[in-house]
Amino acid sequence: MGGVKVALADRVLTATLADHENRNALGAEILAGLKTALERANADPEIRVVVLTNEGSTFCAGANLKEQSARNESGESTAISDFAELLTAIQCSPTPVVGRIDGHVVGGGNGLAAACDIAIAREDVKFGFTEVRLGVTPAIISVVCLPKMRRGEAMEAFLRGNRFSAAKAAEYGLISRALPGDELDAAVMEVVGDLRKGGPEALVIAKRLVYEIEGREPQEAFEWATQLSAECFASDEAREGMRAFIEKRGASWAASEED
Repeated sequence: MGGVKVALADRVLTATLADHENRNALGAEILAGLKTALERANADPEIRVVVLTNEGSTFCAGANLKEQSARNESGESTAISDFAELLTAIQCSPTPVVGRIDGHVVGGGNGLAAACDIAIAREDVKFGFTEVRLGVTPAIISVVCLPKMRRGEAMEAFLRGNRFSAAKAAEYGLISRALPGDELDAAVMEVVGDLRKGGPEALVIAKRLVYEIEGREPQEAFEWATQLSAECFASDEAREGMRAFIEKRGASWAASEED
């Protein structure tokens, strides 16, 4: 798919944003390419992790304004709903999604980074919610960004529209951490290695806990979590995991991984 390069190696699918001309802006090609890559990963149980990264100096420049303007003038539907569906698909994906942020992040790109389950950025890249300077707002991405940010920090970032460092993005909670460029690949691979050691079904439920516990009343949350826990302990995966622990060996899904 144009705009997104997909590679599969060692049970890890890497989706690379590669629309250099448009600074990896979220046009129809990139949105469709990411959707297709995620669907491929989720349809293949042999694929354990998706890594989302970029070529060029920009991870993602947000909305493709040229496409958006052309669609507005012609009366065609916009890519907004497609982007919202993509963010939802990432967060609901049973395959963990790791962001390898190797370029600047602007506008909607913040939503793409925040939607990843774990995201690590090169420390010298900049982030920015620049929408207000174009007369628009970070409405769609607020759904995935605001749960990770404190209200005061979100207010300042959304209203000022200025650029801030990757370290500040990590402080805000948009990404997991920021590292020197020469440490980025090793850090991402360490995360990938840890994810591959987790039970596939357990990882799905762990994601659900993070996204679904908040907002429930305590009693409802305990009841729901208790049911999930009972289902987990009764699963074939849990039986294999506990047996492997007792026998001091790797579980079947992680047998090829190093300790």
